[in-house]
Amino acid sequence: MPPTTDTDRLFLARTLELAQRGRGRVSPNPLVGALIARDGEIIAEGWHTEYGAPHAEVEAIRAAGDQDLSGTTIYVSLEPCCHTGKQPPCTDAILAAGISRVVIASDDPTEKASGRGLGILRDEGVEVEVADGELAARARQLNQPFRKHARTGRPWVLFKSAMTLDGKVATRAGDSKWISSTESRELAHHWRAECDAVAVGIGTAIADDPQLTARIPDVARQPRRVVFDSLARLSLDAQLVQAAGEVPLTVVVSRAAPRTATDALETHGIDVIVATGANEPARVVSALDQLGAAGVGSILLEGGPRLAGAFLDAGEIDELRLFLAPLVLGGRTARDPLEGEGVETISEALRALTLDCDRVGEDLLVSARLKEW
Repeated sequence: MPPTTDTDRLFLARTLELAQRGRGRVSPNPLVGALIARDGEIIAEGWHTEYGAPHAEVEAIRAAGDQDLSGTTIYVSLEPCCHTGKQPPCTDAILAAGISRVVIASDDPTEKASGRGLGILRDEGVEVEVADGELAARARQLNQPFRKHARTGRPWVLFKSAMTLDGKVATRAGDSKWISSTESRELAHHWRAECDAVAVGIGTAIADDPQLTARIPDVARQPRRVVFDSLARLSLDAQLVQAAGEVPLTVVVSRAAPRTATDALETHGIDVIVATGANEPARVVSALDQLGAAGVGSILLEGGPRLAGAFLDAGEIDELRLFLAPLVLGGRTARDPLEGEGVETISEALRALTLDCDRVGEDLLVSARLKEW
């Protein structure tokens, strides 16, 4: 039965706000917020602060101090866990606190959790209600990386690019610095900090010699850098390699990569993944399977166009964020943001589920969700 009162909906919306405070800190766990209320008044709040720390329900119970919580309601943005991981089950904490009602915004799709926690609570006489409609959709959207990883084992992929008004990401000579505004580039660094990994192709790595770090104040952790480099051409003098001791680096190669080159990369402390498959999209899926198995739950894909096209052809781009700059390049050989095989007819095109537009500096940010998990 879904919650029906305005107060219930207001408090669930508040748990989504609380959950956001853990962004960039809790992966591979989900973002979760919780609050405890009695007679329509909030008496305690909590959220999952970082990976390995107590979960949101426990934080809220602790925040309540010595108060008697019998007869109270706990609102949680995600179904409470009932298994032991780095922390004990949240269902045990809820029962021990004497909380009599649990209202959640969304389910937990993992096999070890889905529905089990709610069943345990109901069996112990706790009233359980689950949101539906717009609130439930917002709660699911909050944890798309967690949900995709739980269901497929692969990371959620956000493709970011900056393009001109005529849809180009570089001139015919290959120049691309800088198409987007300073404000747009700063925002992209925040996205890096929120994702588990940042990925580029070897063409971008060679041309730009990037660091692929999140250069913002108070960053909680740096994302793993991933270079798709089928023949292991990445220079040992590259900034990515030189910083591999401080920030993890993974190089994805094919079976055609020379053993001497991959051995040299591993000697420098770099993780090498061998992606298998008959074509680039198949090798993308192979790489994502292996990255997901290693705990990578989200990837910010920054290009280049060939790699982005392979991800699109593989069906592995979940969201697009495109900065549209007030520039026009022209040129038949200027680069497009997405290459690959693409589709032959408009009817085969992938249609966005949502489309949003915002101004960022001089640019227009177009965000589109392509999949829902």
